[in-house]
Amino acid sequence: MSDLVGIFSGRATHYLAEKIAEHYGKELGKSMVLDFSDGEFQPSYEENIRGRDVFIIQSTFTPTDNLFELLLMIDAAKRASAKRIIAVIPYFGFARQDRKDKPRVSIAAKLIANLLTAAGVQRIITMDLHADQIQGFFDVPVDHLYGSSIFIPYIKELNIPNLTFASPDTGGTRRAGMYAKMLGTGFVICYKQRNKPNEVGQMELIGEVKDKNVILLDDIIDTGNTIIKAANLVMEKGAASVRAVITHPLLTGCAYEMIDNSPFTELIVSDTIPLKNHSPKIKVISTAKLISNVIKRVENNESISDLYHKNF
Repeated sequence: MSDLVGIFSGRATHYLAEKIAEHYGKELGKSMVLDFSDGEFQPSYEENIRGRDVFIIQSTFTPTDNLFELLLMIDAAKRASAKRIIAVIPYFGFARQDRKDKPRVSIAAKLIANLLTAAGVQRIITMDLHADQIQGFFDVPVDHLYGSSIFIPYIKELNIPNLTFASPDTGGTRRAGMYAKMLGTGFVICYKQRNKPNEVGQMELIGEVKDKNVILLDDIIDTGNTIIKAANLVMEKGAASVRAVITHPLLTGCAYEMIDNSPFTELIVSDTIPLKNHSPKIKVISTAKLISNVIKRVENNESISDLYHKNF
């Protein structure tokens, strides 16, 4: 592959960046981070990047050091005369703060878009944003990848009879409809009311799941409260089995224990965020091949949507 392409990684996503570089066909670029005793840190590139297209891979999950490290790497690449700087952000953190849902709060997703642009990024590659409109927060091109391109082939391999999809809330209706259309099945919706963040109050089911094998769909699993409540609900309504397909496995608090004790046959996730613990119910499908193909297409000025449609 061309020496004019450099693939680099922040510390948080090094496990994924190595696989992406391997699929691309070249070694991961050399970089390091110098840590100071007060908690300050300084990323640096340990090879020449002048005139090169630099792809920086870093998910921005907690802590916010991961976001700031990405910003510093973008700034360092700009000051080192990189030709183009592309941030590959498999999981875009703070995406749930995409609007003012109550007075006197920040629109954090827009603020982060501004920070990335100010640092010098010229293109963004990300996957399954919590809200599609976040793409409009950027004044640079955004390649928004869909987790369905890795999950649907796996679901097809399972060959599940009497399949139907479900959204754990009304906000995911479009996603459930898309999966249902691609696989020629129906879908149902769980309607929820939140008492406060990460706490679900009442939940009702819209649709019929009796004797169906149900797959719940969502972009993020955090505490697991919503998706497990939805799983219990569809089983109470007569479903034969329940699985879940979720792109970004934050899995905080007691999520792993709750999943192990849940009615899920399987929880299918991607590797945009590394798992903290092991669970026999969790199946991880890698995004590395997809992202490496997207990097190739960006570099060769080829269609990315064409790559997506070819998966089906």
